[in-house]
Amino acid sequence: MISGVIAEFNPFHKGHAYLLDQAEGLKIVAMSGNFVQRGEPAIIDKWTRTQMALDNGADLVVELPFSVSVQAADFFAQGAVDILARLGMDQLVFGTEQLLDYNALKNSYQDKKKQIEAYLASLPDSLSYPQKTQQAWQELLGLDFSGDTPNHILGLAYTKAAIGHAFDLRPVQRQGAGFHSLALDTDFASATALRQGIDQPDFLEKFSPAAQLITAAAKVTWQDYFPLLRYQIMVQSDLTKIYQVNQEMAVRLKEAIKTSLSFEELVAKLATKRYTKARVRRLLTYILVQAQEAPLPQSIRILGFSPQGQEHLSKIKSQVDLVSRIGKAAWDQMTQQADRIYQLGNPDLPEQNYGRVPLRSK
Repeated sequence: MISGVIAEFNPFHKGHAYLLDQAEGLKIVAMSGNFVQRGEPAIIDKWTRTQMALDNGADLVVELPFSVSVQAADFFAQGAVDILARLGMDQLVFGTEQLLDYNALKNSYQDKKKQIEAYLASLPDSLSYPQKTQQAWQELLGLDFSGDTPNHILGLAYTKAAIGHAFDLRPVQRQGAGFHSLALDTDFASATALRQGIDQPDFLEKFSPAAQLITAAAKVTWQDYFPLLRYQIMVQSDLTKIYQVNQEMAVRLKEAIKTSLSFEELVAKLATKRYTKARVRRLLTYILVQAQEAPLPQSIRILGFSPQGQEHLSKIKSQVDLVSRIGKAAWDQMTQQADRIYQLGNPDLPEQNYGRVPLRSK
């Protein structure tokens, strides 16, 4: 049995350890690199988060390219699922607030795919893409959404991405407080709560099995990059050259940056019903790293492995193009460009690519 897990581990907490513990057999993690899905720099670099995963049961950790990891849910899910499928995944294990038969939902979605696509096309542009997809699930597949269930919504994105693949979808009940909850009267604090308490050793010891690594690691937040982002917006003559930035947003960005004193203030000024805060953060990430549309790499970047993971790699290396070390030739130009920008956030961050070799668990 080969279990796949899609993760950010931003940072690693007890809920992540629980999810890995629930996975069966060989455990392969497809992990976001130094920028994550919601349009944020990872608070801790990808190598340290890889070590956290290996220390807590992962057998193989591979990197999601920047153009996969910093995307809306459907594109994020599709890119990650495709990578895990190529690595031989038998089942995708994911946390969710609602335990449903996702395999049955996959079949239902496949049967109604054309009808769903037509329905989505009929919805007004004033709705955000997440609002449109949620409405389609409700109207055509009878799913109700109650409260804040981002893991369930991401699970539905995995469900769509699984169409055409033979692996099973295996949901695991999410433990503890809500996804963005700051509640501490729980055994499983959220990643949001951990980021808030990242400088409190006793707090980390209680809620993360990777507390020592988190404490020792160089850390960054969006605010560390805000001066560079302001510079990019102010000097770029045509922001529409940046990936996914349209003329409307370019004009609003030029105006909003004049009076924004912080990253969060800028996001608040730009967010609307159509442009969610997550979408705005992704656009700002694209501007920060000067992202351009580019094909995804055909090879898969290895960040770390256990002895069992190494054995699996030896079995598939003739069928899958694997990259274990980056030298003069790039693995993925866009990811490596983003990594160079990421390193500007903290002088204590180590080199992220050149000469780095996969980590090995004991």
